[in-house]
Amino acid sequence: MDPLDRIDELIAMVEQARSVPMSRNNCMVDRGEMIATLDELRAELPADLRRAAALLEERDKIMEAGKREADRIISEGEAEHARLVSVNEITVSAEHEGARIIAEARAEAQRLREEVDDYVDTALANFEQFLTRALASIERGRDKMHALREIGTFAGDEPDRPLPF
Repeated sequence: MDPLDRIDELIAMVEQARSVPMSRNNCMVDRGEMIATLDELRAELPADLRRAAALLEERDKIMEAGKREADRIISEGEAEHARLVSVNEITVSAEHEGARIIAEARAEAQRLREEVDDYVDTALANFEQFLTRALASIERGRDKMHALREIGTFAGDEPDRPLPF
């Protein structure tokens, strides 16, 4: 029988016991029956107490294992958090460095573009001057030719004579 049932049985025995005359709180119980019931309770309690202690010990082990597992999970979570923060910091740093390199490359490309434009402009200006001088020379040559034609040097009087250029 369960120890709690034994305790309920003892309470019932006391409740059903006859009252002592002239007393409200005192009662008479069968001493033998009470001692026998208490002996049975004492015999049952050690086994139940051992079971309860074993259950408590098992509960403590389970709780300790759960605590260790929770600590492990928290530790892994913190490590993963630190890794992700580190990766994020590396990524942000790499993005900043990439942006800096791109800005430098764009500035260098713009500088080179300006240098090439200046060089080409200078070369074209020089070529323009050369062409202008050549055109002026050609124009002078044509003017001489027209002038000579008007004065008649090309009339054919002296066919062996070289041209005056």
